[in-house]
Amino acid sequence: MQVHIVHAHPEPKSFNAELTNRARVVFTDNGHGVNVSDLYAKSFDPIERGHHYLQRIDDGVFSPLAEQRHAYATHTVPHDVLEELLELERSDLLVLQFPLWWHAPPAILKGWFDRVFLNGGIYTSRKRYDAGHFRGRRALVSVTSGAPEAAFGPGARGGDPEVMLWPVQYSLHYLGFSVLRPQWTFGVQGHGYSYDDESLARHRLENGLKAWEDRLLAIHSEPCLRFPGWQDWDGQGRLSGEMKN
Repeated sequence: MQVHIVHAHPEPKSFNAELTNRARVVFTDNGHGVNVSDLYAKSFDPIERGHHYLQRIDDGVFSPLAEQRHAYATHTVPHDVLEELLELERSDLLVLQFPLWWHAPPAILKGWFDRVFLNGGIYTSRKRYDAGHFRGRRALVSVTSGAPEAAFGPGARGGDPEVMLWPVQYSLHYLGFSVLRPQWTFGVQGHGYSYDDESLARHRLENGLKAWEDRLLAIHSEPCLRFPGWQDWDGQGRLSGEMKN
C-alpha cells in the first residue's frame, strides 16, 4: 500500500507532528510506502491566483476554474500542485493530519484543496462522488483539538465534531475517495495535554499515540463511511430512497 500524508501544522515539535511521525513509522515498518507532504515546511502557497499559471487562457480576467481546466488540458499545471497530484495518483490511502482551528482546518489545508483538486481534470460535472477521479482509494482525517472530549457533541459548547468535519470529508467523497471515520485526539495543547497534571498529561498523550498506532495497523480492514452517490439522488439532486430515511 502507498500512503500520502498531508501534514498541516507549523510546529515541528507539535503533537500533530508526533502523530504524523508515528504514522510514517507504522506504515514503513509494515512494508508500506509513505510520502509526507508538510505544507508549512515546504511553504505551500494556499492562495489560488493568476501568477501560478504561466500560460494564461485570459490575461485580463482571472477565472480560477477556467485557468485550472486550461492548465490541466495543456500540461501546464503549477509545479507545486503537480507534485501533490503525482503523489495522490500513486497512493492508495490519503491521510490528512491537522489541528482544529476556529472549528475548521488551518487555512493552508483549505488552500491545498482549492489549488490541488483542479476543475476539469480531477473533477467534472459527471466525474465526482462515487464516479469521482479517486474512486478505489481511501482517505482518513486525523484531527486534534485543544478542548477536552467532554466539551464536544451535538449542542455542546465545543461544537459537533461531525458537523465541523463535514466539509472536509464530503469534499473527499466528492472527489471519489472512500472516507474512513475520522481520528480525533482531544485536549491537546501545544506539545501535550493542558487539563491534567504533568504525569497524567504524558500518560494520556502516549495513550493517544498508541491508539493511533493500533488503528493504523488494522486500517486495511476498516469499513468506510456511507455517503450518498448518484443512485441516491433524484433528477433535481434531492435524496430519495433509503438514504432519505
